[in-house]
Amino acid sequence: MNVKDLNILVTGSEGFVGRRLVRILKSQDTSVIELDIKNGVDLTNWDQLSNSVKNISSLDVIVHLAALVFIPFSFKNPRLTYITNVLGTVNMSELARVKNVKRFVFASSYVYGSPQYLPIDENHPLQAMSPYNRSKILSEEVCKGYHEDYGISCVVLRPFNIYGPGQNKEFLIPEIIDQISSKKIILQDPIPKRDYVYIDDMVSAYLKAVAYEGTGYDVFNIGSGQSYSVQELVDKVISLSGKKDVTVTYTHKKREHDIVDIVADIKKAKEKLKWQPTIDINKGLSLLLKDTQD
Repeated sequence: MNVKDLNILVTGSEGFVGRRLVRILKSQDTSVIELDIKNGVDLTNWDQLSNSVKNISSLDVIVHLAALVFIPFSFKNPRLTYITNVLGTVNMSELARVKNVKRFVFASSYVYGSPQYLPIDENHPLQAMSPYNRSKILSEEVCKGYHEDYGISCVVLRPFNIYGPGQNKEFLIPEIIDQISSKKIILQDPIPKRDYVYIDDMVSAYLKAVAYEGTGYDVFNIGSGQSYSVQELVDKVISLSGKKDVTVTYTHKKREHDIVDIVADIKKAKEKLKWQPTIDINKGLSLLLKDTQD
């Protein structure tokens, strides 16, 4: 399927991943419809959503990125998290049904909880550890239901830890880079390891999902296949930044229900989606540091 020939609707188009995806699609002269709460479109309001697309006669693909994604926020605001993430997915799935779209691409998340084995493949049992994760599992069920009941082709991407320019500073890597300018880094636990995927590789996965020829309900892990601890990330950022005399302090405070190590099995994405990461952690951090300095 040639992406250039498609009419693609992207929700969360003003978000961290959405902005970059929309920019790439437009650079390929693809027809893109952008929906985002920042542009006055509330996906949980069916009447408002329907009205915003009433003049769109042809719609091929929906890429549903819009969601509340910060886990600490979800614990403090569970109702808003469920309404935004689950009802938003219900409404977008219904829009896909009404508009007879060829493909629905859903942005899920890491939904596996504490790993029973590593690396984690798509068959690993699901385990919610926050309202956010639970909202994504529920939303996946909505997507699966619309596929089984109405035949909508659906691709679910389960990203592990995305990073890159434009990410909220509440996330770990932007926090490290923000603190390094003062030459004093203060973090909690140096031990937890995560699998990181650079935003350009993430966007590439969405482009592959849009062009995917499968007609079923497919789920793909998106990660690097390697994990790095907090301390390893700090050491890499310091080394790549070239800064001297940086002091690093760990409070050793552990987060409740924290996971020691996470590694994605991405064989399925490589084989079926024809996707694989091209930017390793050193290159990704270098690009991010350069963007921060520019």
